[in-house]
Amino acid sequence: MTDLISAPGAAAEAHGDDATPTAVLTPRDSATDAVPPTTGEQPLAWAPVEPAPKKRRLGLWIGLGLGVVALGAGAASLVLIAPGTTVAGIPVGWMTPGAAAEAISTHLAETEVTLTGDGDDAVLTGADLGASLDATALADAAFAARPLWNLGMWMGDPVPADIALDTEKASAALRSAVPSSFQDPVDAGVAFDPAGGKYIVTASEPGTGIDVDDLTAAFTDAVAAGKTSLEYPGGPAEALPAVSDDDATATATELNTMLGTIGFYVGDERTVPVKPAVAATWLTVVDEDGQLRIEADAQAIQATVDTLPGLVDRAPVNATNIVDSAGTVLRAEQEGVVGRAVGDTSGIAEQFAQQLAAGDGVYKLTVGETAFETVNLFRRIEINLSSQRAYLFQNNEVVQSWAVSTGLPGTLTPAGNFKVFAHTAIQDMGCYEGAPYCTEDVPWITWFAPNIGFHGTYWHNNFGQRMSHGCVNLPIDLAKYVYDWSPVGLEVSVYY
Repeated sequence: MTDLISAPGAAAEAHGDDATPTAVLTPRDSATDAVPPTTGEQPLAWAPVEPAPKKRRLGLWIGLGLGVVALGAGAASLVLIAPGTTVAGIPVGWMTPGAAAEAISTHLAETEVTLTGDGDDAVLTGADLGASLDATALADAAFAARPLWNLGMWMGDPVPADIALDTEKASAALRSAVPSSFQDPVDAGVAFDPAGGKYIVTASEPGTGIDVDDLTAAFTDAVAAGKTSLEYPGGPAEALPAVSDDDATATATELNTMLGTIGFYVGDERTVPVKPAVAATWLTVVDEDGQLRIEADAQAIQATVDTLPGLVDRAPVNATNIVDSAGTVLRAEQEGVVGRAVGDTSGIAEQFAQQLAAGDGVYKLTVGETAFETVNLFRRIEINLSSQRAYLFQNNEVVQSWAVSTGLPGTLTPAGNFKVFAHTAIQDMGCYEGAPYCTEDVPWITWFAPNIGFHGTYWHNNFGQRMSHGCVNLPIDLAKYVYDWSPVGLEVSVYY
């Protein structure tokens, strides 16, 4: 068997790029041959093996370099904004969204405004004026719409954006730079007039200043045009009040309308009206950044809420009807009234305060009700001609009885059953041509028969004796009582 013998270290090198070929020995030269070499034979020697030439890989490295460049360009196209893109006039092409946002914010902060004229060329920066926009959102939106890889979006139209100046910060900076241009306007106001019992308007007054809104527009235009500075007049311009007379009038009208209806209601009944002067202690008109609004004080309202049970609660009142013997209602003597009681009042003041702030002065109370009963009173009158006495009955019981004067012989009061048919407060009697008598201004006549009735008598005091021309004479106060007590339809019985 033939052995393969390598030079020392050849086994390790065989796996490398510079591995040397292994020499092959004949059988007689094998290490297993025990015969020593003969005299004169050249001893076995190791011959160096020529290394194989290395392969040139320059093309591979060039290819790798171009691949890395191409890969980098492709990656960049995925994270950069297309060239030629501007946001609010600020260039952001070839930038990442983060770098674009920083560039936008920096550009705004460093843009300079020179106040000319009365401004004495004072210079303010966008940072001084609180210039801002949502740079991060705009940069992200620009990248989303115009990535570098989309060649069709290169050099596109400007991306518009609204630049805002912080009104409070800008006003303070402008006032500090040009104090002579500022005189504060006076807002219109609303106040309660105790003498008139209503709200009145206190007039506004204009002032002067530098118009921040107009400056914002000029600043925006300059940035959009690619400028980093602009000039703006620093002289005074008219500054209108935040609250105009019209604004205050609208609020006063709302308040005065509430005063006309303000109160606590049970159903449609304003059971507890609230006087304007009291309501005015509940209400306050607040000027909040030029907007008038109404506030109501729940604690002040609570003082009135505490009185509600005493003003609202009541026992039921029964209905009372006057009827005849058949039960027919002749007159409602007393209308029935439902009893009521206010429920829980613990949250009323706070709820009413919220209503008033919203312009609603009608608070609907929740009450428990108790029904009333209906009572019928059967009334009638009897006149006893023999005793010259009248009897007033209610539910068949005598409630009044008086002496009367009925007709003399020849003008007797007719006997029979009659019904009251009319009432006359005052009139002349018998005063016509040919009449046997004339009595003027006879009061409180309750008619129950033709030309016959109860009436007051001021010309005699002889009651209990026949004295009349047929009517039933009574003292004036008693005649008024009968007049009020007897509805039309009341039954009158006249007998001996």
